[in-house]
Amino acid sequence: MTIRQLISRLSLDVLAEGASYDAPLRGCYIGDLLSRVISRSVQGGLWITIMNNLNVAAVAVLADIPCVLLAEGVEAPDELREKCAEEGVFLLGSGRSAYELAAAFAQSQS
Repeated sequence: MTIRQLISRLSLDVLAEGASYDAPLRGCYIGDLLSRVISRSVQGGLWITIMNNLNVAAVAVLADIPCVLLAEGVEAPDELREKCAEEGVFLLGSGRSAYELAAAFAQSQS
């Protein structure tokens, strides 16, 4: 599934545009502990989190994550939106829980 398809199928809000809407997503990781995200996330995948500080952009770049999804209606500060756009990382938002989003992602993969 591409980032464009993810946004459409899960009705997500685009908070910052990344490098390519047509980039394929290779999997999904849910986590809020940044060191775990770095070591366990799926390269080229989706990261679902409630973390909304500037370190999110840095971790996404370091772990080669093209798309971060903020769950539970978490707001994105302007500096996070700007840094994600600058680094080519999509920042998306949803009011749904991380579990609901991951389940919807998995269902739309099949």
